[in-house]
Amino acid sequence: MRLRDGLSDIWRNIQGFLFPHLEENLGPLTEKQQALVTVLEVIRVEEHIPDFSGLVGCPRKSRSAVARSFVAKAVYNMTTTRALLDRLACDVKLRRICGWERAAQVPSESTFSRAFEEFSRMRLPAVVHEALIERTQKDRLVAHISRDSTEIEAREKPHPKQESTDQKEGKGGAPCKGACSKKGEKTVKEPTRLERQQEMSLDEMLADLPTACDVGVKRNSKGHQEKWVGYKLHVDVADGQIPISCVLTSASLHDSQAAIPLAEMTVQRVVNLYDLMDSAYDAEAIGAHSKRLGHVPIIDVNPRRDAVLRASLAQERVARATLNLQYPEDVRFRERTAVERVFGRLKDEFGGRMLRVRGAPKSLCHLMFGILALTADELMRLII
Repeated sequence: MRLRDGLSDIWRNIQGFLFPHLEENLGPLTEKQQALVTVLEVIRVEEHIPDFSGLVGCPRKSRSAVARSFVAKAVYNMTTTRALLDRLACDVKLRRICGWERAAQVPSESTFSRAFEEFSRMRLPAVVHEALIERTQKDRLVAHISRDSTEIEAREKPHPKQESTDQKEGKGGAPCKGACSKKGEKTVKEPTRLERQQEMSLDEMLADLPTACDVGVKRNSKGHQEKWVGYKLHVDVADGQIPISCVLTSASLHDSQAAIPLAEMTVQRVVNLYDLMDSAYDAEAIGAHSKRLGHVPIIDVNPRRDAVLRASLAQERVARATLNLQYPEDVRFRERTAVERVFGRLKDEFGGRMLRVRGAPKSLCHLMFGILALTADELMRLII
């Protein structure tokens, strides 16, 4: 009720004061302009930008207006910054909503580029998103957190894979079973990333994840493999299609490697009961970590190469379909489609397919502007 009351107060302020004030000064607003005004009022991005007034030298262009413009770029699903500048030059209402009275006040494309680099270094949209989740979700008990990843195509060269020590020394082939060191001792097996994450802090886990652009491979719904060059965006989504936590990694990273860092980020922001994950997250360490956080993990079984288990699962599905039998876990697991809908909206409506920058920090900044606008829109859908 607190969440609904808080959002209702924001909506009454927007509908009862902000829209009439803007329409009195600008004229009637289109549906898209009303959506932009609502998003900007909900997120308050200008409150998280440092004030550089009073410094020595030439005064800087308003970073608040530039940040609001990047939010507008995500809401309008624009392809490039050049398209945004062209729209600001001819659309008086959009320009004034962003914070400029005259077209001559809009900075150049190079200034927008420098500002975007600053935003990526300070992680501005991620910080604003975290503050928005803290402000709106801290008193909410979330039933389900749906965890998944999606491919993000980038226009940059894939980072070359690092060669192993044996490859650098010219020693081809796999090591023999029970390989021994020079002293005759058996080599110690290095711990996997999931095992290392059990003893690491959140910052250490995030630093350990690869973020370089490379080639990713996945199997589509028809069973065919698809490749892409770019990244993976891992997201935790709460009921109501509210993105809670996001992590950007290399495209080749397996989904399970980002599960524990995501869970640690999410547990600091909301209180939830169930963790919903597909078969890519079927690992003992992930399920055990979810239970240690006080959650109930519901993870689809991955038979891997176990033909007997695969056949048993197929027979069980047929039997349950014949008897029209549904377990409570199956009903809850269907809520996981929320994360798929978030990915669809991010790519189709908020610039997820329009990645034109290079490097993981800038790519995450671009995507988080879209996530930020999407989160505000989904929050207001809870009451409108």
